[in-house]
Formats: sequence, structure tokens, C-alpha cells
Amino acid sequence: MASSVVVANGNLNPNDTRGKTITCKAAVAYGPGEPFVVERILVHPPQKIEVRIKILFTTICHTDLTAWQGENEARRAYPRIFGHEASGIVESVGEGVSDMNEGDLVVPIFNGECGDCKYCKCEKTNKCERFGVDAMKKVMVSDGATRFYTMDGKPIFHFLNTSTFTEYTVVDSACIVKIHIDGSNGDLNRNIKRLTLLSCGVSSGVGAAWNTADVHFGSTVAVFGLGVVGLAVAEGARARGASRIIGVDINSDKFIKAREMGITDFINPKDDERPVYEIIGEMTGGGVHYSFECAGNLNVLRDAFLSAHEGWGLTVLVGIHLSPKMLPIHPMELFHGRRIVGSNFGGIKGKTQLPHFAKECMNGVVKLDDFITHELPFKEINQAFDLLTTGKSLRCLLHF
Repeated sequence: MASSVVVANGNLNPNDTRGKTITCKAAVAYGPGEPFVVERILVHPPQKIEVRIKILFTTICHTDLTAWQGENEARRAYPRIFGHEASGIVESVGEGVSDMNEGDLVVPIFNGECGDCKYCKCEKTNKCERFGVDAMKKVMVSDGATRFYTMDGKPIFHFLNTSTFTEYTVVDSACIVKIHIDGSNGDLNRNIKRLTLLSCGVSSGVGAAWNTADVHFGSTVAVFGLGVVGLAVAEGARARGASRIIGVDINSDKFIKAREMGITDFINPKDDERPVYEIIGEMTGGGVHYSFECAGNLNVLRDAFLSAHEGWGLTVLVGIHLSPKMLPIHPMELFHGRRIVGSNFGGIKGKTQLPHFAKECMNGVVKLDDFITHELPFKEINQAFDLLTTGKSLRCLLHF
């Protein structure tokens, strides 16, 4: 798929491959940290309550990077197709799928919503009992098998309910969301590129600011870690009218981009021997209303917690923590009035809330274009990983 989209009768029009095993290109990982092998694979048809998607665009999230590096041995499974941030069109649907049709524009989501379990029916959470985020999951729910195979018939494992580093993927219907975007202005292709970001990073960050923290007008905010998720938090806080947004990162080169996306002040912990929370306390008269830990580092988490103001400060944990160590917080410190809470996929219920969230973002409430710093053909996925590893890109959009 080149970076253009075919439209027929108002719908995106995939090839007629319904019910057939598809041969396509995919980036397969054969071991931790090993270069991806772009090769032809077999993708079987969707089974009951599953959907097969033709991927239009996919990007690389930091979670893909750490999973590919295999830092957590318990989560290793090879060969495997990584990737969980993408946009695509429905190629075919399995038995029992009633909320989408072939040709629909969709985004896969790593944190699904079945709509039937006690969690999905509870307005206080976006967790799903059967299809929630699960880094250990490597096969489909319906039969415990994979839908990917090498050309000589060996199974290839799935990743995070999605596996988007492939021309075609199969996902549980609970892990895919139909999105409508306006293509009347002739810019459908650009809008689909932007939509790709909502599959994970931007939704997780903006949602953390809007839903989990509910940042209020005139508030002060500190964001620890200025990757895509951290900058998305800043964008969300800016859109809510935060008066001051302090960015914390050990890479000062990020500040130029960060200022364009809502950060008003920047702290590099390497530039001052004092603890970051002391610096932020001095800057804000005691601490911020909201702090967000987006780095996945326990030492950073403690700084973020102590940067929140006593009595009312809230710390939102957004980063992925692979360390087996526990929270670096003494129970008595919670009696000072600071609070801490985790945020998964920005508190967004995928199927019921993401379409409206996408509409707000597409209408310009959040500046999505700034997050796409590079675009490459899919075959250059290893170069895209290098860009992320070296901190040179936020999101590198890959197209077939």
C-alpha cells in the first residue's frame, strides 16, 4: 500500500480476499533486539468475532521498542509480529461481527472493549475482562491459535491484541474501532495518517490529562518524559487551559519541539544537583496541581510524586514500568494529601468513546501533525527503530 487510499461508494475499498489465506509482507522479529526481517507470511482468515484488517499506516511506540528488546524475559515470544499503533480498513469479518463491515476505516486498540463484561459496563473504568491490555498474550482468544504463519507453515506470535507490523493483521473485534473522518476536503490521506496516532500514544497522553486527571483551567502541570505520550499530555493540558506546563527530560534537544506543543518551562535534571521536585516546588510555590510520570522510571516517579502540591496534588502514572521493584513511596507520605493513580489508554473506552475523541482531535483541539516527524516505506522499519532509539523521532509513519 502506497501512501494513498482508494475510496469507492463512500467507503474504503479493499481487495476481494474474503475467506482466503493472504500472502503479504510483514516485519518479523526472531529474537530480542535482532533486526526485523521483512518477509512474506501467511495470514489466515478471521474466525468467530474476529476481523482482518489491511494496514494503511503504522508507527513505532516506545512499548514496541522495549518489547522488541526483550527486557522482560517472561514476555518474550518469537517469532513475533510487533506493532500496536496503526490505521487500516476492514478486509473481512468473522462470524458474529455486527458493528463493522468490509471497507470501514478502523484503528486497532491494544486495550479492547467487549461491551458485555462487568468492567465494560462500569463507567468508572476502561478495563475489559477478556480483551484488556495483556503483554503476555501471544495468540487469539477464540481458539488459542495464531493467525500468522511463515511460508513453510511455522506459527508467528501476536502482540498486544494488535500486531500491526504487517500488511494484514487479524484482531478480536473488541480490539478494533470504526472511525468516520471527513474526506470531502480532498485531504483524506492526511487525516488517516493523523488518525493512526490515536491508536495508542496520543490517546494515552491526552486522555490522561482530560480523563484521568481532568486538568482544569489555570492549573499548573509537570510532565516527566517528553516522548510522544508526555507531549500528548502537554497538548491535552494546553487544550484545557493550564497556565504553566513544566517539561522534565534529560535530553535538552527536545525542548524546541516541546515548546511548540504546550511546554512553557523546561528542566534537565542533569543541569542542577538539586532534586527536581525541589526545583519545581520553588517555581510553583509548593508544587503543581498535576504531575505526569511518562518515563517508566521509579526514580522519576518519586520526583513526580513529590512535585505535586501537598494537600491537593495528583500524580498520574502513564509510563510503562518493567522493573520488579515496588513504588518508591512511603505509606505515610500519602497522608500529606498527595494522590497517585495509574492511567491506561488515557481512561478511554475504545469502542464507545474513541470515535468522539477522534472527532475532537480531527477538529483541531489537539495538534496532531506535530507528532509525525518522519515518514518511511515499511521496508525501512529497522531505520525507523533507529530513529526512535536515538531520540531523533517522535513518530515515524510507515506505509506499504
